[in-house]
Amino acid sequence: MALARLFTSRGALIALAAAAVSATALAFAGAAMAQQQQPRANGWQICNETTFVIEAATGRPDGRSIQVQGWTRLRPGECRVAVGAPLARGTHYLYARTSSAHRGGRRQWAGDARLCVDPGASFQIVNPPRCTDDYEERRFRRVQINKRDSWRTSFSEATPLSQSRARQLGLQRLLEDAGYELREGRRGVDPRRIAQAIAQFRSSARLAPSASEDQLIDALETAARRRAGQVGLTLCNRTRGRVWTAVARRRGEGWESRGWWALAPGGCVRTIDEVLLQEVYYVHASLDTEQGPRFLAAGGEPFCTSPARFAILGRENCAARYYQTTLFTRIGARDRDGLVVDFEERDFLEAGVAPRQLTPAAGDSGESPAVTQRRGFDPPSAPTQSREE
Repeated sequence: MALARLFTSRGALIALAAAAVSATALAFAGAAMAQQQQPRANGWQICNETTFVIEAATGRPDGRSIQVQGWTRLRPGECRVAVGAPLARGTHYLYARTSSAHRGGRRQWAGDARLCVDPGASFQIVNPPRCTDDYEERRFRRVQINKRDSWRTSFSEATPLSQSRARQLGLQRLLEDAGYELREGRRGVDPRRIAQAIAQFRSSARLAPSASEDQLIDALETAARRRAGQVGLTLCNRTRGRVWTAVARRRGEGWESRGWWALAPGGCVRTIDEVLLQEVYYVHASLDTEQGPRFLAAGGEPFCTSPARFAILGRENCAARYYQTTLFTRIGARDRDGLVVDFEERDFLEAGVAPRQLTPAAGDSGESPAVTQRRGFDPPSAPTQSREE
């Protein structure tokens, strides 16, 4: 998807960019610590002025190498020092993603500098020449730092929020992500409904009466993450090689295809993070081998794809719209809120063998699933990985 750019003025300016993998994009502002109302912090301070819980990774110059480390977790409205003083003047690097607890797909802030990260665990590495199977490539934003004592970079959404307002709305977002319905009226959500939901959650989660707001936010994120694992469509790689995946489904009166996600052996990704309302979804998977890609053996129905990350509406006239036509396999999801699909070696054809095209079904019921699927949860130890373009 296209890289959206936003430039704002706050103190000493640097460029601001947002990279979105879903409909909501994040904007990020970097500036020297010139705001007198903010306490001065030694080192590189990163602040979350969004309504999301954010996980950030940083890169800093160290001689001829770059030290990359993550993840620094930021609650809505929270600031933390990511790199301690004294700071090295010059180009630093910053990447961030929203917590997987949030609905609507992971939002990312990115740039054009390619660095390696461990997507599933805390890490600190010297950036290698190329990312191995243990690490994934991410595109970091370049941040030019010219002070040795302190620097501040803020993450913000399209509508600027104060840190206190971001925290308030972030708490509301987490309540909704955890399954509490907060219907919004003309004047927003009734504060009484928010208070009732918080009281109900505190009771169900058995939080102590003295539990702080930070502890409340952490417990809500855990609950939202647990709930997210019970709904949606999760794809898992149970082979010994890397698998490239994409999904397709009905959107309104038409169709949508979306990809790509790269899955290392044992990796999983939740491609749809809402209750599965349709009876049939479609998945594509290709297994990388030294002899070439291997495709799903069961064949499939045609949808449009692109070599880069894509979200394409419609499945007709792919070539005329400068897309490729790719076969997707039908997956049954009747009466299931959530589904995990396992790709195993036996599901794929030999390298060089093309899959067969099936006749598109008239309705949303039809053939039996072609790959192993089970009802359950996203394995808690499996990293969420996405292809970066």
